[in-house]
Amino acid sequence: MIKKMGYRWHLRQLMAARGMFQTTDLVPLLAERGVHLSREQVFRLVTQPPQRLSMDTLAALCDILECGVEQLIEVTVVDQQVRKVASGESAAGPAPAVRRTTIRRPDGS
Repeated sequence: MIKKMGYRWHLRQLMAARGMFQTTDLVPLLAERGVHLSREQVFRLVTQPPQRLSMDTLAALCDILECGVEQLIEVTVVDQQVRKVASGESAAGPAPAVRRTTIRRPDGS
């Protein structure tokens, strides 16, 4: 079975719960912990889930927000499980049949 995993990013909510409402509030706090990000990078980090995140940044965020990784990142299942079978077909059914197509010119030839 194959599971498609996703996650929810709770940085903005955790910041708000600690009275931090501007993304620029994080810049000096991260720098104090050796993580140097531009204002634009911090804005993206707060406003959208990151695709990649360094362990240093993750550790610094957890320290700043006094939280654990599990509070910052909530792992979710995006799709239902799909069962793979040996023939390459999924348990949902066979793959659609391949059909040949004939291309005809507008002049009928």
